[in-house]
Amino acid sequence: MKTVLITGASSGIGKETAYKYAENNYNLVLVARRINRLEMIQKEIESKYSVSVELVNLDLSKIDSADVLYNKVKSKGIDVDVLINNAGFGINDSFLDSDIDKETDMILLNVVTLTRLTKLFVRDMVQKGEGHIINIASTAAFQPIPKFAVYGATKSYVLNFSEALAFELKGKNVSVTAICPGATQSEFAKVSKANEKVFKNKPDSKDLAEFVYQSMKSGKVVAIHGFSNKLMVFSQRFAPRSMVTAIAAKIME
Repeated sequence: MKTVLITGASSGIGKETAYKYAENNYNLVLVARRINRLEMIQKEIESKYSVSVELVNLDLSKIDSADVLYNKVKSKGIDVDVLINNAGFGINDSFLDSDIDKETDMILLNVVTLTRLTKLFVRDMVQKGEGHIINIASTAAFQPIPKFAVYGATKSYVLNFSEALAFELKGKNVSVTAICPGATQSEFAKVSKANEKVFKNKPDSKDLAEFVYQSMKSGKVVAIHGFSNKLMVFSQRFAPRSMVTAIAAKIME
């Protein structure tokens, strides 16, 4: 039986992805800060599916957290077949007014921890001769977004990093997929203090969990969720960058 490790697993896309992989007979390693939520998820999954669920209570916005997590997993003798770097958050505020400490934590979580976890686990996967890395990027990766300047930049990093790594790993039977959701009904809007109208009537986290699993199965390198998001990304190729930035700013008002 294979094992998937999911960061940011206590809610939203991470939580629903845990259920999706359990449904498909994967053992789970779930990582998040909110241990009470993780324990509830563990109880529900183990009562419904014949899989094991290991929990790791950890703040992944700390500089050494990736190494701590990797060492915890290895000490338990767990072999990770699928790594899902889902943990992340955004801040909706002008750069002049936003909290630099929160932005630093965001960069550490969205970029540094994701990179270090990928480095640590992908070496094991290459040595074993199989594995999957799934990085949750965003449609925010495709254009600058005023008042989401740092968040959008972190997701651009995730997208470009994933595509480059996928190319490097050709022939090694280890795949890399960057998942690019648009606005999704989850805790993201509340945490980031974004305009909730942008998230109204949008797909929910269950839709994204199914999309994540199917994208892994298909071996896609970049997977954009939803026709309207694909159309938006495609159409940006034909517009000046200044116009794309202005439209993004208007949407997020």
